[in-house]
Amino acid sequence: MLTQRVAPSMMCADPAKLPETLAAFEECGVDLLHIDVMDGVFVPNYALGTDFCRALRRLSRIPLDLHLMIGRPEDKIGWFDPQPGEWVSVHAESTVHFERALAAVRARGAHPIAALNPATPLSVLDYVLDSVDGVLVMTVNPGYAGQKLIPATLHKIAECRRYLDERGRADCEIEVDGNVSFENAEKMRAAGANVYVAGSSSVFRDGDIPGNIRKLRRCVE
Repeated sequence: MLTQRVAPSMMCADPAKLPETLAAFEECGVDLLHIDVMDGVFVPNYALGTDFCRALRRLSRIPLDLHLMIGRPEDKIGWFDPQPGEWVSVHAESTVHFERALAAVRARGAHPIAALNPATPLSVLDYVLDSVDGVLVMTVNPGYAGQKLIPATLHKIAECRRYLDERGRADCEIEVDGNVSFENAEKMRAAGANVYVAGSSSVFRDGDIPGNIRKLRRCVE
């Protein structure tokens, strides 16, 4: 059975309280630090870059979960120096060399994750399924925090779980990103997700990070 994992979205963290936040994450046993990397081209926003990733590695032992929302990721993966055991999500829509990008992640010892926008069909996985360790199902359109869940994506999570299981990939993780509130996390768990990118609607809500992490874990047990 796949482990239920919590991956706080560092885009939602207060930069002025970063050491304290990371200490709270380590105390609570957070599994991954989700890093939203945006180039202003693939998505209409700019966010976290290479220096931030290096700083997090110095400040915390928690593995990074790099979400590359950038064009031509196959040419830029090396910029982020993925470490063994880290996760790197590459969007199917961002490149004409999807398998090449995933292979570049694997070559560095990191876990390749196939990221899919809400309207992208699961069929894009047909010829890269042996190259991935997980699928990131976007439950909002990527680019901004605080969006509402797209209801149809709950069905997509369930379809993704069936798709993977039927093809002998029950070991493949399903990560969800977008309005992972406490209520929505329960629904996502029921649909088949096991990795939760949690931001302002749960982990960082009202400032009680340890309490919110405990509550989120209860929602997905």
